[in-house]
Amino acid sequence: MLSDVEFTRYSRQLMVADIAETGQQQLKNAQVLIIGAGGLGSAVGLYLAAAGVGKIVIADNDELEASNLQRQVLYRNPDLGCNKAQAACAQMAALNSLNRYRAVTSRLTGIQLALEVEQADIVVDCSDNFSTRYAVNHACFEAKKRLVSGAAIGWQGQLIAFNFGVGVGPCYQCLLPEVAQPHIDIQNCRSGGIVGPVVGVIGTMQALAVIKAIVNAGKIGFKQFSQFDGLQGQWQQLEINADENCTVCGAHKLVNGDVV
Repeated sequence: MLSDVEFTRYSRQLMVADIAETGQQQLKNAQVLIIGAGGLGSAVGLYLAAAGVGKIVIADNDELEASNLQRQVLYRNPDLGCNKAQAACAQMAALNSLNRYRAVTSRLTGIQLALEVEQADIVVDCSDNFSTRYAVNHACFEAKKRLVSGAAIGWQGQLIAFNFGVGVGPCYQCLLPEVAQPHIDIQNCRSGGIVGPVVGVIGTMQALAVIKAIVNAGKIGFKQFSQFDGLQGQWQQLEINADENCTVCGAHKLVNGDVV
């Protein structure tokens, strides 16, 4: 049940027909796992905390550097040198102390990743490398969890969401098979640069997708790959189909390294 303080704090959100009191209670009851507390994670964390998502778990093993502040707007100068996940929890709590926050300061892999995914209602992948994206995709598929994945580089951003609760693909690996990874020109913000607001656009859209999924409102765009061109101010969408040869969700999926 919402308190008087919550009714006041979320009054403008409660006025939205597709949210109202029922949706706000759903947000309060939800647990969201954010993997990566960089530029994307900053925007996602801020908006989910402000919206009243009851429990937010954020994972990142990096420390904040001065060059991060150009786009990672969750942080402030005194946070320099601090673990990002811990600093993120402190900043989100300063914004909205009604929610619960937990920092994971180690790199999520293996069993720990699986356990954190299992506890979440929705997972938001805000990581900046393919190995983490593939691992998160696999863990979410196995746990039948909803996944919202984002990426950004230069003037470009990408967004895609999957509803693995139905137990079928497509998945992230259908979009970009892991076997193709060595042949891809892999860049990140450190090597390829990034325009700060592009990260904000993608992170905000990730947060919006999470809120809509929790309150079951509108079109979320599961299986729809969205590409944002910040230089031209344009979006392009592409429907993703399941790959029957996918080693995660297809007929040739791997279990403990073996094809089944």
